[in-house]
Amino acid sequence: MARLTAGWVGRPGIWRGLLAWLAVAPFALWALLRLTPGDVHFRWVQLVAFTPYVALASVVAPLVALLVRRRAALVAGLAVTATLAACVLPRALSDPFPHDPAAAGVRAAGATGPVLRVLSANLLYGSVPPAALVDLVRRLRPDVLTLQELTPQAAAGLRAAGLTTLLPYADDRAQEGSAGSGLFTRFPLRPEELTASDARRQAAGIVEVPGAGPVAVVSVHPCAPRYAVRFGCWSRSLASLPGPGERVQILSGDFNATLDHARVRRLLDAGYRDAADATGNGLAGTWPYRPWDFSGLPVPPVTIDHILVDPRVAVRAFGVHRLPVTDHRAIFAELVLPATGT
Repeated sequence: MARLTAGWVGRPGIWRGLLAWLAVAPFALWALLRLTPGDVHFRWVQLVAFTPYVALASVVAPLVALLVRRRAALVAGLAVTATLAACVLPRALSDPFPHDPAAAGVRAAGATGPVLRVLSANLLYGSVPPAALVDLVRRLRPDVLTLQELTPQAAAGLRAAGLTTLLPYADDRAQEGSAGSGLFTRFPLRPEELTASDARRQAAGIVEVPGAGPVAVVSVHPCAPRYAVRFGCWSRSLASLPGPGERVQILSGDFNATLDHARVRRLLDAGYRDAADATGNGLAGTWPYRPWDFSGLPVPPVTIDHILVDPRVAVRAFGVHRLPVTDHRAIFAELVLPATGT
């Protein structure tokens, strides 16, 4: 036994190789799971949101391999880092229009069509002061406002603060707790019912936008996958969201998921584009923007609030805005819709 141990100690190359591959292995596993076309496990759903941070940290693997002079591990580490970077870095690059040559006509139409301003905010159990939200609406002048965690008390406060003077058409589905939502618009609105997958009331409707015709909007808010028992609710809620269709479609709200989650990637594969991603703001964290911990561990900001737009829609601008009390940042996008008849 002593002779075997001495043999291992006397072979530093083995230890250097082991160190190099131990540095590469966790990042390689993460990249493999990230490329899997499915949310493989409840815990992975929680972890995958932090892929941008893991992509940044993955540079450690090739550096370790370089320092210990292990060529195979260096090549593997570089490949893993490149894979994770390919998943993440495009979100920091502006791409307001589709690259598909077949969409050239859409690109031209989208660049000159009617402008639609969309604002979304999670009110944290209705706790955002109504005056603060109404002030933000006055400043940004959105045509569409989607709200999550809208309670009856918050809805009454917003009306008293003058929200319906600015956005007179509404689909108010306020509810106690976190399950309520709302859709408020400047233009005529025809509420629609979504296929219910749980007790959450996601507001939805058809907005008659002048010059663009009917635009379908959903205030998105699936269950937060904080506990295993909510995984099914979260998954079903995202799966039930409508894909792009004959009408222009916009999904706006707190998705409780990032662009690294397979359920959101399926929506992008169906044709949607993320407004933040399209403008190079896809790494702007929206939750939590104030200190927050999970089981005693600090949670760094992730991007779980989105405005997903129909492939026929151009994205002109995107931004995040603070509201008091809530742990989410409000998100705002200026969209250019295809004009009627294009």
